[in-house]
Amino acid sequence: MKMVKIYLYTRFERLWHWLQAVMIFMLIITGFETHGAYTLFGFQQAVELHNLFGISWIILIIFIGFWLLTTGEWKQYIPTTQKLIAVAKYYMAGIFKGEDHPVHKSKDAKHNPLQRLTYMGLAATLLPFQMATGFLYWSYNDWSDWGLNGFLDLEILAMIHIICAFVLVSFVLVHIYMTTTGHSLTSHVRAMFSGWEEVPEGTHVGKWETKKIIEYRVVEEKVE
Repeated sequence: MKMVKIYLYTRFERLWHWLQAVMIFMLIITGFETHGAYTLFGFQQAVELHNLFGISWIILIIFIGFWLLTTGEWKQYIPTTQKLIAVAKYYMAGIFKGEDHPVHKSKDAKHNPLQRLTYMGLAATLLPFQMATGFLYWSYNDWSDWGLNGFLDLEILAMIHIICAFVLVSFVLVHIYMTTTGHSLTSHVRAMFSGWEEVPEGTHVGKWETKKIIEYRVVEEKVE
């Protein structure tokens, strides 16, 4: 199957993706260390690093949200049930039989229906809980000034934060695996570095996948 390249990910998109990846990785590493899983930085430094990367992640998310809203890229994450079952069946069985992916990427549809639901779930539930509980835990000494004493329980807050962390770790592991499911082992990772994604030549994108056009045919730079 001949592949062609389409420019899919902007510089800022790739920048915030990898910055976020580093931050999440460091939060996981330092988070486990603060719970005594191992000694790498030392407890005190692990706590300080965890706080630093946690606050940095919140700031980055604010910038990402602003970018999504001002560029219209938020539309890429609107959930849809179109072809959702087909995509689910593909990842459960079709991928192991060498079948073609039912939804190919395009500039107007970077994420398949399953990805959209997953990312929306992360953005609407997991990340807000993770960040809110982390920020409240970090600012515990200020609770009395904010009138939160007696209203929040630190132990329950910590438990919610830990549960969210394990869910996030699970997502990261699945996400890493999914990067290997392109037409080659590293094609998706290369795309997130270069911005250029490879898709089958002559790929058609359905109406539900586009913002302005009914059908899209790839005519970009061909892969030699």
